[in-house]
Amino acid sequence: MAKPQPINYEDASPSVRAVFDDIKTSRKVPDVNNIWKYLANDPATLKRTWTSVKEVMAPGGALDPVVKEMIYLAISVTNNCGYCVASHSFAASKAGMTDEMFGEVMAIVGMANETNRLVTGYRVPIDAAFEQ
Repeated sequence: MAKPQPINYEDASPSVRAVFDDIKTSRKVPDVNNIWKYLANDPATLKRTWTSVKEVMAPGGALDPVVKEMIYLAISVTNNCGYCVASHSFAASKAGMTDEMFGEVMAIVGMANETNRLVTGYRVPIDAAFEQ
């Protein structure tokens, strides 16, 4: 299999262009990010992913946009997704994340990963009080 290449707007099918147009309109940007251009290699995955991201990350709901972006950032760090770390660091900063908030998020990510691995390694049983 050849290495996937990005699909640019001018080369996209009508169904891909429709998703790209929605992304550009929703995010008020002149072009879509690389993730969408690569996902366009599979139009069904592109549409499904954009629909889900748009719904989950939309303003409103119980969580503020900055909190949503910081959660996405934390998970991206844990999953070692450099692209996602860059994208969601940018988005979180744009939504109001400060350098101090970033530092706290990274401290929490590091501590959670450490304690999760310790608990897994020691096979610590769940306390009865947590099983409510």
